[in-house]
Amino acid sequence: MYINEIIPKIPKYRLARKKILPPGKPFNLTFSVTNLCQSRCKTCNIWEIYKDSPEKRSNELSLSEIKSIFKSMGHIYLFNVSGGEPFLRRDFVDIIHAACKYLTPGVIHIPTNAIAEKQVVSKTKQIIELLRTSYPKTKLTIKPSLDHIGQKHDDIRGVPGNFDKVMSVFKSLSDLKPEYEHLHVELGTVISRWNVDDIREIAEFITRLDPDSYRNEIAEQRSEMLNLENPITPDATQYENAINFFVAELKGGMKQKRLFNRITNAFRLEYYDLAIRILKANKQVIPCYAGISNAHMTPYGDIWACCTLGYDKPMGNLRSHGYDFGSLWQSPQADAVRSYIKDGNCHCPMANQMYSNIMLHTPSLMKVLYNIAALKQQKQLS
Repeated sequence: MYINEIIPKIPKYRLARKKILPPGKPFNLTFSVTNLCQSRCKTCNIWEIYKDSPEKRSNELSLSEIKSIFKSMGHIYLFNVSGGEPFLRRDFVDIIHAACKYLTPGVIHIPTNAIAEKQVVSKTKQIIELLRTSYPKTKLTIKPSLDHIGQKHDDIRGVPGNFDKVMSVFKSLSDLKPEYEHLHVELGTVISRWNVDDIREIAEFITRLDPDSYRNEIAEQRSEMLNLENPITPDATQYENAINFFVAELKGGMKQKRLFNRITNAFRLEYYDLAIRILKANKQVIPCYAGISNAHMTPYGDIWACCTLGYDKPMGNLRSHGYDFGSLWQSPQADAVRSYIKDGNCHCPMANQMYSNIMLHTPSLMKVLYNIAALKQQKQLS
């Protein structure tokens, strides 16, 4: 279980942030396996990278390079896959296999835009077979993105027919759940200025679909997404109004979920509260452990503390460090990025990092544990 594995390491991560101890390995790795993407989202311009510089695609890490990097890292509890669209990599299943072999993750999380419908379903089946036969305790979550309903989703994502493909992929993935007990099929919405006033409508629609979990995160201006000039983020009041409804719905539905989902959703409740506080205060409201608890690897072997700082504050490139993660992680350049974050020079409500920050912040973690216990009691009484 996520909490049981991380809690004993909390003192070391805190001492590393204070620079009393050198940083140990992160427990959360996000790997953007490719920047290739068919979406033309209003919130993200990653797709422009290969349009403007097609030669960059040939510079993506090869499978053998990826294996060397994973070998140097060792165990990572949470392996987040990102992109671009992950399922477009031809060797994607091989990458997941390498991650299972060398990183031994407890959880693998994969988002998808669902446009390459057949590839998403086919490769998910292959991953399920791999996990079922060789890594039967690893949890797998697949998250199709759903930013609105019908044509409005297609308008935000920039691809006609995308909504229908999300619905089809979601059903096909849900039908696979009997084949692997640790498969969780989610849906996720990026809350932006194009849908923030329609969250109730979107949430009610998704609730009727009954996903294992429904993730929301706020649209952010990130170096990774090449959208720093785009006004995509709703203001704090808009976001708070949207989230208040969603939080009520989440609390009402969590008591019916399995323990893993209730734990995940309890973290999300705390994340929503912190995201609103960050938007209002424009500063870090709890300590950020980016570059300590979490690492982000680009398709080219760059290591970032987080994708918000991304290209602006890289920690180094693994090719120039002989594919040795530890060498890069302990480098002066990496340490300078950590100092930048610790000194409060940045603040963001990025969900992936915020969940780790919650784990490492005692008051926030206590609120999560309280919600888990309260929801367990609700389930017993229902």
